[in-house]
Amino acid sequence: MKLKSLYTFILFFVIAMSSVFAQNQKGYTIEDDEVVFTFLRSDYETLSHDQAGNRISFDDLTVENVVVSGEFNNWSKYDWQMTKIDKNTYQLRKPLNKFEGEFTWQFKFIVNNEYWAEPNKNAPNTVDAIDKNGAHLHVYNLKMYAKAYPSKNGNVRFRLRGYKDAEHVIVAGSFNKWDEHLFKMYKIEKGWELKVQMKPGNYEYRFIVDGIWMEDPSNPDKVRNEFYEFNSRINVGKYETFLLKGYQDAKSVILSGSFNDWNENNLEMTKTKNGYWKYRLPLAAGKHHYKFIIDGNWILDPDNSVKEYDGEGNVNSVCMIK
Repeated sequence: MKLKSLYTFILFFVIAMSSVFAQNQKGYTIEDDEVVFTFLRSDYETLSHDQAGNRISFDDLTVENVVVSGEFNNWSKYDWQMTKIDKNTYQLRKPLNKFEGEFTWQFKFIVNNEYWAEPNKNAPNTVDAIDKNGAHLHVYNLKMYAKAYPSKNGNVRFRLRGYKDAEHVIVAGSFNKWDEHLFKMYKIEKGWELKVQMKPGNYEYRFIVDGIWMEDPSNPDKVRNEFYEFNSRINVGKYETFLLKGYQDAKSVILSGSFNDWNENNLEMTKTKNGYWKYRLPLAAGKHHYKFIIDGNWILDPDNSVKEYDGEGNVNSVCMIK
């Protein structure tokens, strides 16, 4: 990736600096490579009995345990028991890779293995619960977005200029299974916008303006689809910090790699007070080769055991963004 492309990448995407996302979601957050389920007693007023179906007030029940139950564990009432943090809070952590198979998962919290905590129908990421025949059950589930979800702190900003008279604008893509309704954009002064938290990767997408599909006119990166039209394409990355320990007597240390066409000058690292040389930059998803240049001498990263030959017989250190 040359510097021009690198700057374009920065222009297109705002990289979130926090490791905690989904702040506007109910019942869970995503922290790095974990899904953190959190049950807060104050979020719920009523419960539904598993067998009788009648609702009771939370004030009429003593909480002995709380379980996460959903599509991801076949709605088990026992398997995913949460840890009590205090009298009003329970929590459970699960690796994010347990939720790779689907884009969304519905779930609930079940109290004392028999009472389902009922979320407010107007709460974020709340959906109607239905039975196996498609009938509405007049209760609600929570929905977890495992791969991408709208978020005010999202790391990708989709923006469509113009179309002020449109009633609805949707962004649909490979990151949300081309859903035609889920990711609704909102009006801004000069068009429409939506921020989405997305995992690093390569994605295709289109806008849907009042039912009409179109490519992103501001994004020149596109690929032809099966309908002989074009999908817009993005590569979502993240910031990566490169560190080299020692070499405090060096006059200069340069970071060079496949991400800047192996330039020997433009990524000059900064000496820190704790004995490191440091450089931080946004990288696209995928594999990157790199080396350090210490006063003109090229070296591998001594703290990175992952190395690989390139096409010319050279050995380079490897950085994976995923």
